Amino acid sequence: MSTDATDTTDAWFLETVAALTPGMPTGELPELPFSNERCLELFDAQLGSRHLDLAARWLQARGRGFYTIGSAGHEGNVAVAAASKPGDPALLHYRSGAFFLERARQVPGHRPLRDVLLGVVAAAQEPIAGGRHKVFGSHALGVVPQTSTIASHLPRAVGVAFGIERAGRVGVASPWDDDAIVVCGFGDASANHSTATGAVNAAVHCGYQGLPMPVLFVCEDNGIGISVRTPEGWIESAYGSREGLEYFAADGCDLADAYTVAARAAAFVRERRRPAFLHLRTVRLMGHAGSDVESAYLTPAEIATAQAGDPLVGTARLLADHKVLAPDEVIALYEAKRAEVMAIAAEVAETARLGSAREVMAPLVPSHRPLAVPPLAGRPAPEPLTLAQAINRSLDELLADVPELLVFGEDVARKGGVYGVTRGLLKRHGAARVFDTLLDEQAILGLALGTGLSGFVPVPEIQYLAYLHNAADQLRGEAATLSFFSNGQYRNPMVVRIAGYAYQKGFGGHFHNDNAIAALRDIPGLIIASPSRPDDAAGMLRTCVAAAKTNGRVCVFLEPIALYHTRDLYEEGDEQWPAAPRAEAVDLGRGRTYGSGTDLTIVTFANGVPMSLRAARTLAESGIRARVLDLRWLAPLPIEDLLREARATGRVLVADETRRSGGVSEGVLAALNDAGFEGRTARVTSEDSIIPLGDAAYHVLLSETDIQQAARTLLRG
Repeated sequence: MSTDATDTTDAWFLETVAALTPGMPTGELPELPFSNERCLELFDAQLGSRHLDLAARWLQARGRGFYTIGSAGHEGNVAVAAASKPGDPALLHYRSGAFFLERARQVPGHRPLRDVLLGVVAAAQEPIAGGRHKVFGSHALGVVPQTSTIASHLPRAVGVAFGIERAGRVGVASPWDDDAIVVCGFGDASANHSTATGAVNAAVHCGYQGLPMPVLFVCEDNGIGISVRTPEGWIESAYGSREGLEYFAADGCDLADAYTVAARAAAFVRERRRPAFLHLRTVRLMGHAGSDVESAYLTPAEIATAQAGDPLVGTARLLADHKVLAPDEVIALYEAKRAEVMAIAAEVAETARLGSAREVMAPLVPSHRPLAVPPLAGRPAPEPLTLAQAINRSLDELLADVPELLVFGEDVARKGGVYGVTRGLLKRHGAARVFDTLLDEQAILGLALGTGLSGFVPVPEIQYLAYLHNAADQLRGEAATLSFFSNGQYRNPMVVRIAGYAYQKGFGGHFHNDNAIAALRDIPGLIIASPSRPDDAAGMLRTCVAAAKTNGRVCVFLEPIALYHTRDLYEEGDEQWPAAPRAEAVDLGRGRTYGSGTDLTIVTFANGVPMSLRAARTLAESGIRARVLDLRWLAPLPIEDLLREARATGRVLVADETRRSGGVSEGVLAALNDAGFEGRTARVTSEDSIIPLGDAAYHVLLSETDIQQAARTLLRG
């Protein structure tokens, strides 16, 4: 957007207000839904929001500001803030400046104008993101920071609403008020995204079953997404007659109407504990952002029509008509707010920014408090169990020891999971803590994200690794960013259990055999656990739950399906794979070594562990003595153990069941190189292929024969 458009919006307001005359005698005007004093408070927030937008462009023009997506034309969302309470969690649209200022007014002691401008200039002292991004957020105000990924926060909002009610039911302390509602704002373009439609569906699905769902979806409809128009009437058509979703419509350019309808909508959700949709019609002024030139895709008449709907002019007209303020007094307030905001902008323009990579990354790996691993004292030592049995037993014990723990996902409750891993947990711990979800991975992860903000330690299950990919942004764009963009003030405690990898006998095809984990490995701050042995699985699950509960970490627990019910290692009937679950946690980022061979170190994980152990035994028959390092943790990698075991033999073979491109072996070899390992290295992996059905899969998957041949080649070289 050019400076001309900014100047036009500014000039339009001043010229239009100066020309205002009361439209009718005061006695004939409809009564205002608020007092004169309250109207002036709301107008002050609208004025502050407008001048924040103007100041952001002023800062950018001088090379001091970095963010110009503004709220101009959306200032009617101040009414939503007025209709809600500070105890109501708010996940806001990025055009929610007026909402944020009004919410801050409700809680004394804040300086929201300065806080927002500190975000615009990426100042390190900005109180929510610490200079990492310009977001509307505040822990003290209950505003959960959101990025601009469209609609990605809606599943979390549903999860927060679910968590508010579930916390009271199971007696878990929640940071939100007992009667809280969740306010979730987004734009009309976002309303078309599959994530938005899925989240609304999940909310309505809960309500249909009689489950409380106190969420107010607020669609701020300005009719355009960057340059793509929303058809007139589309939002009402899509959401206005959805059974189970109460629909409210308001003119966001008319403060009195917006206030009245928003109050009705919020009261409905608060009293009925059911989802509602507030359709707030707005306009967009000054384009999408500072670099956007509206004249490239809008006609002059269309731009003028939007300008005529300016909500600040609407409030000024309301004040003049009701003789609260004369036009010149409105202009005086406008100019006084300009002076106030610009003075702050000039002050913060020189504020220090983040000065190092370490400062930038600090929230991604928070300072570790000692992990409070749930105790096992007094329990009898268990008999050797399979991997599935060990995970089941650990979940059972964790549900007993950690009252905040929730276990949920597709088929996990009554059926006990496709592979029986959660069998019996529903009966022993009840439907409030172990329950089935609808078949929507975005909704499942959103539920985890939201309940994690509401006092719980969620342990959701994704039924197959292949099913994660359509919902990966809930981990990448929501879970990974929340701590980063709140400087650790908000956290996403969760342990996502995922059944994955390949090698299932008689149950093939890509959607049940997936070895693609690159999408997980590059998510900053994510813990990835990948056990192969039953005893390790039990201890590692306890570590993940402790890391989530104690330090708010986001953990993924990758479970190799093919090992769930494995009992034998070398020969049929040898029963060498079951093991008694550990009574203690497994240290985060520590591997496990098998054997003490001095010729070769085989580095592997998951299904690769039993394959490598068998390969090592075969190699021993020809005089090659190998040791096997089970990484166990794919993030963070066990670098200390890796280097120790690599230096013990001077030769490293990485046996990696994931793909050659983007697989785990890339990270392992890079870690050895970065640490200056001077020995010889090689890797053997699965092919860069989708996994086909049936026996054809074994043409593209890592095999024991591959490991043996690669080992001999490495030693000959």
